[in-house]
Amino acid sequence: MAEKSFKYIILGGGVSASILKTSDSVLVLLLLLSVRKVYLCKITCRWLIGYAAKEFANQGVQPGELAVISKEAVAPYERPALSKGYLFPEGAARLPGFHCCVGSGGEKLLPESYKQKGIELILSTEIVKADLSAKSLVSATGDVFKYQTLIIATGSTVLRLTDFGVKGADSKNILYLREIDDADKLVEAIKAKKGGKAVVVGGGYIGLELSAVLRINNLDVTMVFPEPWCMPRLFTADIAAFYETYYTNKGVKIIKGTVASGFTAQPNGEVKEVQLKDGRTLEADIVIVGVGAKPLTSLFKGQVEEDKGGIKTDAFFKTSVPDVYAVGDVATFPLKMYGDVRRVEHVDHSRKSAEQAVKAIKAAEGGAAVEEYDYLPFFYSRSFDLSWQFYGDNVGDSVLFGDSNPSNPKPRFGAYWVQGGKVVGAFMEGGSGDENKALAKVAKARPSAESLDELVKQGISFAAKI
Repeated sequence: MAEKSFKYIILGGGVSASILKTSDSVLVLLLLLSVRKVYLCKITCRWLIGYAAKEFANQGVQPGELAVISKEAVAPYERPALSKGYLFPEGAARLPGFHCCVGSGGEKLLPESYKQKGIELILSTEIVKADLSAKSLVSATGDVFKYQTLIIATGSTVLRLTDFGVKGADSKNILYLREIDDADKLVEAIKAKKGGKAVVVGGGYIGLELSAVLRINNLDVTMVFPEPWCMPRLFTADIAAFYETYYTNKGVKIIKGTVASGFTAQPNGEVKEVQLKDGRTLEADIVIVGVGAKPLTSLFKGQVEEDKGGIKTDAFFKTSVPDVYAVGDVATFPLKMYGDVRRVEHVDHSRKSAEQAVKAIKAAEGGAAVEEYDYLPFFYSRSFDLSWQFYGDNVGDSVLFGDSNPSNPKPRFGAYWVQGGKVVGAFMEGGSGDENKALAKVAKARPSAESLDELVKQGISFAAKI
């Protein structure tokens, strides 16, 4: 056992989350899927420690002052690649190609880069105890890490069907996707079951992106989710109808309005069948589960103020405890443009919140200040030949414009959301770089809309004029 002290520690490794227990696992799972108030969900967050480290380096951190602690065995990387390029059958993405911070067009931070910048990268280290009053962290091996300032960047962990006591959910080849080890297991399963049957449980980000990449790998894919349409926390019924038809045309079978209630296994322990709550049974060689995630905050329970499932922060990501900051998935922060607080799970917010916290820390040390975090919600996805972006808020009335025929080779359409006579959100499938920039501008400006019919008529040109 050893003790080390640092001026700053970024805690970005995973920790064990509490396991839910219930006598009615299916009902609890349905409840969670239907009432989660998180502003969308995607693979994000713990890799954001690379962005915080980068900003510390930009701010002139001195050698030996900063440590990055992670449970993973590899340096921080861009997690979105795991549900896309990492699983491609040809030309797959591999490290070191997607280490942070290439996702935002910045410098690639290889393991040796941290040492060159005087940052201690402490990998394969799980923190099991945090004492914020004593400013200390304790690892699973008993090592103690002292700090003056702590940034909590622990991210989220996937919800597992075993957490809900779903029968047979511990069978082999029932897989999840959060870290690179998960992706490696999925790659091996795809190779071993080439041409076989895959069932994807969940119709959100992970469900849609993995269903696409599994089809690209020539598996027979069925996607199952309980909601009336895919991606219900963002998509309208009209938008979802496009993607569901497009996926169906690509060979993905879609089953809505039910959940996986149990699994049967072969004698070797590998999954064989998926039982659905509606009574149907699906053959499966591989099952991928993507039913959401929960923030890793258990280390800090009772020590920091919480709100909406996360650690409550101000606009600089300071928590209720002095010298402790929380960023990314775990932070519930003021969303200035909407006048409320939210917890956002997405790559874009993860990057920007990490940089904001570090800027605030360094500015305060010099007796200065930074501007409050003024975040515009942004979400995106890529699958098959599709690529969409969304900015703002998806509340109020919505209208669809453009060509949303899923049979066309290059569909290009969008949507606006209008509340109180103002455009508050904008979406575009197949948009150009300039068009996507226009979407961001219109969502930020929140201009008045003459009428919904006029928005349909003008389409993307409405945003381009703002």
